[in-house]
Amino acid sequence: MNFTLLDDGRVDGFAIVKSVDKKTSSKGDVYLDFTLADKSGEINGKLWRYSPAEHGEYEANDIVKIRGTISPYNGADQLRIERIRIALPQDNISLDDLVKSAVYSSEKMYNEAIDIVNSFKDEELKSLVLAVYSDYKEQLMFWPAAYKLHHAIRGGLLLHSLSIVKLCEGVCSIYPFIDRELLIAGALLHDIAKIDEFEVGETGIAKGYSLKGNLLGHLTMGAEKIEMYAKKLNISERTATLLKHMILSHHGVPEYGACVKPMTIEAEILSELDLMDSRIYEMKDALMGVSEDGFSHPVWALDNRKLFNHQRTNLQDETKLF
Repeated sequence: MNFTLLDDGRVDGFAIVKSVDKKTSSKGDVYLDFTLADKSGEINGKLWRYSPAEHGEYEANDIVKIRGTISPYNGADQLRIERIRIALPQDNISLDDLVKSAVYSSEKMYNEAIDIVNSFKDEELKSLVLAVYSDYKEQLMFWPAAYKLHHAIRGGLLLHSLSIVKLCEGVCSIYPFIDRELLIAGALLHDIAKIDEFEVGETGIAKGYSLKGNLLGHLTMGAEKIEMYAKKLNISERTATLLKHMILSHHGVPEYGACVKPMTIEAEILSELDLMDSRIYEMKDALMGVSEDGFSHPVWALDNRKLFNHQRTNLQDETKLF
């Protein structure tokens, strides 16, 4: 976290509240348990002996100013909060200073996706993808691709989707029998229902799952969305079914949430590229800050593997889409 270290050893700075829960200690004292974030990462924070009248009330996506001390706890840093308040207009805090965002502007990524779809020869795929992206443009400008894992950043959903599209282009250049337009349409739509799955503020940080997100998930809701647009636009049942299958199967296997296993070449490729892009992001993120010939912490999303940093390349290099 990019806090300022004060002369007395305490830290001072601004952060975004990613989550906050009111809890009770073993001694019966009420305290707040925070997950705080800025562009550099996250930290757990505790506000002990919490009093709403004294300390104020907080919720996810609030920008706060904090003073406290950082100390190790169970192998990770923890912030003991001594003072906290909501950021004021005179603090002149910019979201760009606090929120980790996609390296490219959302407008640039969105326009690239639209340009690709406008080149489609298949009018059904073109009209369906363009309709969905037009209706959800506002959300696509800042929506993350995840709550806590890969691409959980402002603009992450577009970054993840367009990264897969670029990977699809490479695969199709090698295997000319692949239905390029069907594959790219599936890549652009496979996670679109994450807009319904997460509760997200304009910060681009997901504060949790919606009711439908918890009960249905983005695969089921994504297929429902395709069905709705297909009926609205008079898309053939065959085209809609192929797209729905790609969405319902893109997690690969039931253990990872797939409703069915991929049963078309395009569905299989989408599933593999989705997994690859998410894992590369997770691996790079885990290795950032690890010294040469060092190992990362165990990565939960990668079966608790520890990753080795050979440092033969520059991990600071960003995803290259343009």
